[in-house]
Amino acid sequence: MAMSLPVVHHNRVDVAGVEVFYRESVPARPDAPTLLLLHGFPSGSHQFRRLMDVLGDRYRLIAPDYPGFGNTTAPADFRYSFDRLADIVEGFVEQLGLRSFAMYVFDFGAPIGFRVAERHPEWIAGLVVQNGNAYAAGLSAGAREFTALRPQDSGAEETIRGLLSLDGTRGQYETGVADPTVLAPESWLLDQYFLELPGRADAQLALAFDYKSNLLRYPAWQDWLRRYTPPTLIAWGANDPFFPAPGAHAYLADLPDAELHLFDTGHFVLETHLAEVATLIADFLDRLPSPAA
Repeated sequence: MAMSLPVVHHNRVDVAGVEVFYRESVPARPDAPTLLLLHGFPSGSHQFRRLMDVLGDRYRLIAPDYPGFGNTTAPADFRYSFDRLADIVEGFVEQLGLRSFAMYVFDFGAPIGFRVAERHPEWIAGLVVQNGNAYAAGLSAGAREFTALRPQDSGAEETIRGLLSLDGTRGQYETGVADPTVLAPESWLLDQYFLELPGRADAQLALAFDYKSNLLRYPAWQDWLRRYTPPTLIAWGANDPFFPAPGAHAYLADLPDAELHLFDTGHFVLETHLAEVATLIADFLDRLPSPAA
């Protein structure tokens, strides 16, 4: 029997001088729920390709690349910080005219997405949280050491640049995965290709040193969750070396009605548990209230 995949468009839009590349699926229903997919480090919108193949015919899935990632191109003088990445994502949402959507936050996507949510709570119809940390309890000892690095610290830059190597990128995919042979090697190879483009290592270095700004905002994001109580699905790789399982459980203190699922895998849950997570997302999106007319 012939099978057809959903239509996925690949476009660019100018946001304050940044040419933002994004992927967008075309669902069968024009009124289908929208899910904004915010990727993590060291990846890009390509990390959601398989999810789009599975769900793109039922939902409008939109996945941008941030400045410094994937196919997005930024001016040479762009100053990389999480505030600036959130500015670009906010402008991207405005350019596309999105007014109500669920938001998938993963890794770097959490500090970017929560900044956007703080500015526009009216946009957020629901959250899918996948190893996107917002609590001190969700930081491993290694993550605490890494995020504490300062430019003036001896060896700090070398430590960060080591994470940008092929071994460092591959390790982020394999750590915590019981059977690494299920992982597709092109995932980390594609990430590495983009990491090695001119200027990308310097961008990642700036973001690594700025990551501590996210930790300072955790209380504000927790307050936002308590205040707005968005419907939330948490799908978390329990063996994540950076953001272990306590980070998933911590959300329940502020969102006691959140739906929590832990998976026996590492950082990139979609690489090993795509079918299970896609089913959960579909059920979650189907239960969200329709946007007000």
